[in-house]
Amino acid sequence: MTPLKKLSFLLLFPTSLIAQVFEFNEGGKNHRILMDDTYLIETVYQQEDGAFAFTRGGFFQKAKKGIEVAFEFNSNYAQDSLKRATYTQKDWTKTSKADQALEGKWLMAGRVKPEGEQRRDLTRSRKTMKLLLDGHFQWTAFDTGSMRFMGAGGGTYTAQEGNYVETLEYFSRDNSKVGKVLPFEFTQKKDDWYHKGFNSKGGPMHEIWHKRTNQ
Repeated sequence: MTPLKKLSFLLLFPTSLIAQVFEFNEGGKNHRILMDDTYLIETVYQQEDGAFAFTRGGFFQKAKKGIEVAFEFNSNYAQDSLKRATYTQKDWTKTSKADQALEGKWLMAGRVKPEGEQRRDLTRSRKTMKLLLDGHFQWTAFDTGSMRFMGAGGGTYTAQEGNYVETLEYFSRDNSKVGKVLPFEFTQKKDDWYHKGFNSKGGPMHEIWHKRTNQ
C-alpha cells in the first residue's frame, strides 16, 4: 500500500463544515471540494476557461490533523501513485448553494431501452458515480481495482418539479463543452433516479442511476 501522504495545500475541517462545498484559488487554478458525510472529491481546473487539471476522491475518516482519505480514483495516479492522503488546514471559501432534490452519491445502474431496462452489476470495480451536493455535481468514471480513471465532468445543477439542469464548468474529455447547459427530465422511484434527455454530444439518453448507500 502506498504510504500515507500529507497534502500541504488543503483543508479546514471543524465538524460543522462536513457535507458542504468549498473552493479556493491557487495560481489561477480553482480547487473545488465536494464533501458529504463520508466521501470527498477534490477537483482542480483553470478558473478562466474550465480547463481540467486533475480530480481525486474517496471515503474519508476524521483524524486529529484533518481527515484521511482513501482514494477510489485519482486522475494523476500514473504520475504520483497516490492512493491515500491526509488533508490539512488551509483557508478556503464555502460555495454551497441551496439544497436540491437528488442530493447524494449515485451509481450508473443501466439504461432504458425500447425493449426494457438493461441493468449493470453495481458490485463490479468499474463504476460511474455522480455526486450531487448543495447545487453542485460531479460525475466520475473509474475502476477501484486498478485506479484507472476514465473521465469526469462537473459544475452546478438545479432539480425541481421533474426538471434537472446541469451547467458544465469543467469536463476532462472535451474542454469545448465547458459552459454548456444540459436540460433533462427526471423521476425518482425509491433509490432509482431515471434521467432522460440529450448528452453533451447531442445524443439521446435515458439512464438509470441508483443511490449509493455503502462502499
